Amino acid sequence: MPENNDFNSLPVGKLGLIVLPGCEELGEKIDKYLVDWRTARENEHKDNILFHGYHKDSYLINAKFFRFGTGEGKCVISQSVRGYDIYIVCDCFNHGVTYEMYGHKDIPMSPDDHYSNLKRAISAIAGKARRITVIMPMLYEGRQHKRTGRESLDAADFLKELCEGLGVDNIITFDAHDARVQNAIPHHGFENVQPVYQMIKALVKTVDDLKISKDKLMIISPDEGGMHRCIYYATVLGVELGMFYKRRDYSKIVKGRNPIIAHEFLGTNVEGKDVIIVDDMISSGDSMIEVATKLKELKANRIFICTAFGLFCNGFEEFDKAYANGMFNKVFTTNLIYRMPELLEREWYCEVDLSKYCAYIVDNLNHDLSVSKLLDPVDRINALLLKHGFEIPKKN
Repeated sequence: MPENNDFNSLPVGKLGLIVLPGCEELGEKIDKYLVDWRTARENEHKDNILFHGYHKDSYLINAKFFRFGTGEGKCVISQSVRGYDIYIVCDCFNHGVTYEMYGHKDIPMSPDDHYSNLKRAISAIAGKARRITVIMPMLYEGRQHKRTGRESLDAADFLKELCEGLGVDNIITFDAHDARVQNAIPHHGFENVQPVYQMIKALVKTVDDLKISKDKLMIISPDEGGMHRCIYYATVLGVELGMFYKRRDYSKIVKGRNPIIAHEFLGTNVEGKDVIIVDDMISSGDSMIEVATKLKELKANRIFICTAFGLFCNGFEEFDKAYANGMFNKVFTTNLIYRMPELLEREWYCEVDLSKYCAYIVDNLNHDLSVSKLLDPVDRINALLLKHGFEIPKKN
């Protein structure tokens, strides 16, 4: 059951979940938690007409997405959503979903295709919902968040389109590449959720002999841009922090970026220490493997990689090779986006389930309750550390 038991407040509206293609597994898990909690919850107002529809067998809205032979699509919602508090779950990075176009079968959906489906779902609601919240775990175009020349500002454009053009009230995302993109929609809700507690919990459960102390463990950021999340990890665990600086060749651009020449380490001695590399995503994974290799050269002990999103755009061959050579021990990613079936079979892979966390957030928001305690997990992390016999870091 959710920690916040003050659920006597009126819901914003009847709760409804619209799950876009590719999010079925995550959406069904969120739905199950909500059904279980609300069935077990004793509410003195359950017979009040304002709580009508509060207890249901499922909160999933029947939404279908169809394709024409040209590849164009449409969304059809086959039930009323008038007055509903709608939560749309969208994974823009699920390339495992395919469609047919001009007789060509199994065309993988691109992020642009998924984003179009999101807009179709909002259009099908037709302004009848009381409130629309988009749960987009990995932010669409989140890496195109700033302008360095004559280039598009896709993240800002899509946020403005959703909120100012299509009537979306809130955006919930996880570990945004740069949360400052919310400046594009200053008068709308934007929650950037960090899965720190769930990552630490998975680490402690998976690595039986993990020692959390300054002389045994260190947090490493693979670049300067990710220091903010690593500072949080290091602070709540009370351990040292290090960083790699990416030296780039600014004289050329390869695939839209200045290529990395080398990773330079900044930090204290890592010799003999376990290391946790923390980042928002693994894209190709080349940089992550290079950082792990550099740490091994510096005589680090075990290396654990924690990222919210594991894309593995170039496949798993390099990771398999690095694991076989002892460059790292485990990779932890969440189940918030699509994971290729081959990834789940890897010995070095550990999945971190955040469906329950998402359900907590939805349940609280539907009652217009604060989610501050859910977004700041310090108390839960401290309780976890105590439970497993670790000391809580002292506050300065």
